[in-house]
Amino acid sequence: MKRIKRTVNPFVAVVIGVLLGVGNVLALDGAELYQSKTCFACHGIDAKSPIMPNYPKLAGQNAAYTFQQMKDIKSGARANGLSLAMQAVMQMISEEEMKVIAEWLESLE
Repeated sequence: MKRIKRTVNPFVAVVIGVLLGVGNVLALDGAELYQSKTCFACHGIDAKSPIMPNYPKLAGQNAAYTFQQMKDIKSGARANGLSLAMQAVMQMISEEEMKVIAEWLESLE
């Protein structure tokens, strides 16, 4: 009997991996995370209209800056008056999710 050697095209393997959930970072969606992590409750559905005038508008913010602020709030390095309220929320958000949210916010205009 003759055996047929089958190989998988690397591109096809990547596509299959993404569709099956391999590579979790690619599967994360900033808009969905912004909603599910309740960011909208204070910063507004569009990230442009916070509920209080002293809360920051997040849409269009530099992703690296936003990511660092989220990390600092989570760790307690940033502990001024407004960030204290966010510390509990930030405990539910991983650094990977923070990056995705920050990049999505930067893409908004």
